[in-house]
Amino acid sequence: MGWRSGLVRVASASIQRGVRAALVSCACVAWAGASHADDAFVDASNLPVEIHGFVSQGFIKSTKNDYLAASERGSFEFAEVGFNLTKELADNLQAGMQLFAHDLGPLGNYSPQFDWFYLDYRWQDWLGLRAGRTKIPFGLFNEVNDIDAARSPILLPQSIYPVDHREFLLAVTGGELYGDISLGGAGALEYRAYGGTLFIDTPAPPAPGISVLDFSVPYAFGGRLMWSTPLDGLRVGASGQDLRFDATYGFSPEVLAALQGVMLLPADLAGPLPVKFRVPRWVASLEYSAHDVDVAVEYSRWTGDFESRAPLIFPPHTVNERYYAMGSYRVSSWFTPGLYYSVLYPNIRDREGRAQHQHDLAVFFRYDLMANWLLKLEGHLMRGTAALDNKSLNDGVPPAQLPPNWALLLIKTTAYF
Repeated sequence: MGWRSGLVRVASASIQRGVRAALVSCACVAWAGASHADDAFVDASNLPVEIHGFVSQGFIKSTKNDYLAASERGSFEFAEVGFNLTKELADNLQAGMQLFAHDLGPLGNYSPQFDWFYLDYRWQDWLGLRAGRTKIPFGLFNEVNDIDAARSPILLPQSIYPVDHREFLLAVTGGELYGDISLGGAGALEYRAYGGTLFIDTPAPPAPGISVLDFSVPYAFGGRLMWSTPLDGLRVGASGQDLRFDATYGFSPEVLAALQGVMLLPADLAGPLPVKFRVPRWVASLEYSAHDVDVAVEYSRWTGDFESRAPLIFPPHTVNERYYAMGSYRVSSWFTPGLYYSVLYPNIRDREGRAQHQHDLAVFFRYDLMANWLLKLEGHLMRGTAALDNKSLNDGVPPAQLPPNWALLLIKTTAYF
């Protein structure tokens, strides 16, 4: 029992020291406030640097099929942490950055990176300029894909906002023009236009005997128009993007001979295979958010155009179809339930078979436990396996051979400041 009483005494002394330090700090702040009422360091809202951050931990469990992580047995590899700051440098001039790390199954592994950073000059309401690594304005929610507290579901509809694609869908390095134009009685129009590139690590080899010798993104550009209508809470928008990936693949002699034997590679190919992959995509958006009701509907098409000497491996033209409808209602300040239905077709010309579609019916519940702490629960009924093409999961089994009907449960808690 002696070690317990000693521990109590140490804790008590620590608490007393902490209380005295807090009282001294409060007295100093009160004195400074009385002596220097205009000092920006006294009022927290006027701090010269605005600092925010978040920590999240989640759990994923599926009845069948590994999704995002080793979810069939249950996985805690669903965590993220972010720290960001912004600074007013001068009138109309601002800088900001976010350091981010996450773990999502085989992705992330807590490797820290600058998620975004920018220098922002707002000349007028209708014209501003950003430079740096800026978030991509695509659809209604791409810019909050990394902010759990800014949305009610754990996973945004994955047909349009795939969380395992955030590395090349969240932000672009380059420049952006933006602004808000008043339309008088017709509402207001927000525009965003950007161009630049993506800096992405060379992807893992797609199969044994095949290597990725070179990988780059020559360009990424796009924009968004969002009309805030005269009806309170109603927004209508359209977004578009075009980007290109260039890669060079190498083959071991055995794999090269095997692929040439079944005519997947040209018979005269003796070295690496260069491939250009262009991805134009667009989304039409409709949102109503007012009076504790949030409703969003989006429809999107993504096109994949490959240019290579192996058209049977890299199809020259494929069009995805993606859409969802989502709604939620804020019952009270601490409880928001909702649901969505999300659909993905990887190839609009081939909708048959489990690997050619994924239907996702999700129900979610958000609990704001405290001012800066929330808990979310979410369940999904899945039909189809179109999004289960991560070769590092499901023991490499192709989506066409995985169980077609399955369910998913997610739990996530986030603290933020």
